[in-house]
Amino acid sequence: MTPQNGNEAAPARREPRGRRVVITGAGRDFGRTLALFFARRGDEVLLSARDLAAAEHVADEIRGLGSDRVHALRCDLADPASVRAFADEIATVTDHVDVLVNNGARWLSGEDLASAADEDIAATVASTVTGTVLVTKHLLPLLLQSDRPDVVNLISSAGLTGNHRTRAHAAFYAAKHGQAGLADLLSPQLRPHGVRVISLYPPDFSNPDPLGPDWDTTPREAGCELTAHSLVECVMFAIDQPRDCFIKAFHFEQTT
Repeated sequence: MTPQNGNEAAPARREPRGRRVVITGAGRDFGRTLALFFARRGDEVLLSARDLAAAEHVADEIRGLGSDRVHALRCDLADPASVRAFADEIATVTDHVDVLVNNGARWLSGEDLASAADEDIAATVASTVTGTVLVTKHLLPLLLQSDRPDVVNLISSAGLTGNHRTRAHAAFYAAKHGQAGLADLLSPQLRPHGVRVISLYPPDFSNPDPLGPDWDTTPREAGCELTAHSLVECVMFAIDQPRDCFIKAFHFEQTT
């Protein structure tokens, strides 16, 4: 049909729907930062922490920003039964997951092997390696239901061969190398199914409160310490690329 005049309204532009994003270890530090940033973008956030109260606190912060598209869940990454229950609970909330962010990992400091207790070493390796494997395994069916599935792994420069500049116990290094090995294997395995596996290997970085004044004022010039602000922007840049663009990893120069 020919328009009657030149004032016909243009078709309404369809805005892309927000993503459904699962973030482990989101009760504090960089996981919290990611959760707040995804929520500000209008994405639905399913966040987990070993301590449910911590996850609920971040969920309340997100609601305070005006978004009710948030779910707080408990997940102890070192406990296979807890991971399975976490995945089952997510399946009751949504029929698909667009982005899985494997952020959760237990930090362990120490200058030599003897400086950490056996139980702490075991928990560090289990939460980082076993947890990442199991969360990815159990959420993969929901990722495959998405038309834009991404797995984002926050690894660390400690997971790179020859890097010894992160102030961590050897068990943390071992765990991060395990994560890196998993990512290297999953990337070619999942690519034919349309799942992108994106890994980030940041050095130690500053993480100002994204709800505080330092978020926008912390220096980001050359020679400054890497900030969580820049790291978040790398994550968003990678997942926002067209599906023919596969950014496998971000490697960062250690400047301090």
